[in-house]
Amino acid sequence: MEYTTTILTGFVALYIFMLAAFTGFEIIGRVPAILHTPLMSGSNFIHGIVVVGALWALLNAASLPEQIIGFIGVLLGAGNAAGGYVVTERMLQMFKPSGKSTKE
Repeated sequence: MEYTTTILTGFVALYIFMLAAFTGFEIIGRVPAILHTPLMSGSNFIHGIVVVGALWALLNAASLPEQIIGFIGVLLGAGNAAGGYVVTERMLQMFKPSGKSTKE
């Protein structure tokens, strides 16, 4: 079985990155505040996939620069996922009753 490889030039990769950034900005900017918690939950799932991809890149790295980029990818992806869970937990705490009685 013969595999084909796809080569992304720098210009195409930059175009894809800019398109993804613009699309993400437009979508996130239009989300109502009440939906941010479910959106963060989905975002955490995506960051988990990013960490898996970065681990794959790190484990298949052949040179030192590739290993450094893979390590940075794992580090940033894991930090982003962990931070997302912290933010989601804080947002969920806002919806819980405070326990204070309003009757006097």
